[in-house]
Amino acid sequence: METNKTRGNFTGKLGFVLAAASSAVGLGNIWRFPYLAAKDGGGLFIFCYIILALTFGFTLLTTEIAIGRKTGQGPLTAYGVIHPKWRGLGLLASLVPVIILPYYLAIGGWVLKYLTVFVTGEGREAATDGYFTGFISRQFSPVIFMAVFGLLSAMIIFGGVDKGIERTSKCIMPLLLFLIIGISFYALTLHHTDASGLQRTGLEGFKIYLLPNFEGVTLRHLFVVIMDALGQLFYSISVAMGIMVAYGSYVKKDVDLMPSINQIEIFDTLVALLAGLMIVPAVYVFMGTEGMSAGPGLMFISLPKVFSVMGTAGTLIGFLFFLMVAFAAVTSAVSIMEAILSGLVDKFHFSRKKSAAIVTAYGLAGGTIVCFGYNLFYFEVTLPNGTTGQLLDLMDYISNNCLMPLLALLTCILIGWVVKPKTIIDEVTLGGYKFGRKRLYIAMITVIAPLLLFLLLLQSVGISL
Repeated sequence: METNKTRGNFTGKLGFVLAAASSAVGLGNIWRFPYLAAKDGGGLFIFCYIILALTFGFTLLTTEIAIGRKTGQGPLTAYGVIHPKWRGLGLLASLVPVIILPYYLAIGGWVLKYLTVFVTGEGREAATDGYFTGFISRQFSPVIFMAVFGLLSAMIIFGGVDKGIERTSKCIMPLLLFLIIGISFYALTLHHTDASGLQRTGLEGFKIYLLPNFEGVTLRHLFVVIMDALGQLFYSISVAMGIMVAYGSYVKKDVDLMPSINQIEIFDTLVALLAGLMIVPAVYVFMGTEGMSAGPGLMFISLPKVFSVMGTAGTLIGFLFFLMVAFAAVTSAVSIMEAILSGLVDKFHFSRKKSAAIVTAYGLAGGTIVCFGYNLFYFEVTLPNGTTGQLLDLMDYISNNCLMPLLALLTCILIGWVVKPKTIIDEVTLGGYKFGRKRLYIAMITVIAPLLLFLLLLQSVGISL
């Protein structure tokens, strides 16, 4: 097997925390969290999300990081080291990033396109009806932007764990936080009077976003909110996609895992909350509550319209926003590529550069096919959850709605019932360090998390309770 020297290591706790947090702060956090918060009653969703982050999210994050460090292996081979009869779980853990990478590179290309639009001062054009659909329907332009984004991400993984991933995270994460905080505060200062004379302010949007709305809340609605928050956690903390196992395998044995995990939780939750604070008040001010129901189109359709209404300031804010989104997208794309790369190094003993080249070539080829899914390979399919989608939506549904909950459920069964929680507890407490929330961890990994994941999996495949 490859030695740790060949595989690489994070130089210390800070590098690991920033890399893991940068991985989790991706596109899903920035557009999906605000949309769900607006849809599910603002503060009610946020309350459920925070509770689940401190319990469910903590459990999966701890488990995957500990598995990676204990085995010193990426997701493809780590589960087989934990228990030889469960090596198939490694294939599942590696399949998730393999499916995600092509369409993530395609979406990253869309972000670069919008960044260039605002850099060149053409933000008003991006706000016109049909602009986004017109762009993704072209044959060559989306492929070019996807390739540029993919090669930018590849440059980082070619640099290695410490000089590539860690060094980039240390530079990008502070800039990312600075931009998010700056845009969030700016959103609170906004005010606008619409054609009917109704004035709306950013502070009113802030209240809608943060304060719980219990109007019409039933047990069934509360269940939907909990399941939405649960599903969002996969995006927010990058679990059930092999990433945290890979990053955990690069953590040195003398690092106290619990403070690192706590800091990753805080980073991810803070950025998710700030993403909502950055987007929801701004959309509310210029588009009302109707504008907050845009869903996936929020970033590429609704927000350019908001920036357009802001006037001259909108061009600058739009540029800063898509610059921030581009930073977030690159760090997440790097972590997805790393999850695949680590498997090639560990299983087939390829060099890091050869593995990086293979992953890059696959990502670019797959990303091209995804881009063609809106023109040459266009089709529509009705998914089990009732939505209609194209190739990208189908890949997203398979990976995020089906495979990720299934992987998380099987991981809980493996650790909670087969090899027992002591396997993870021993790794966390290695060197005499304490395991905070140990009793909570045992209860979650054995009973509560599997039950929640089973319910989420049922909902994902269209079985309503």
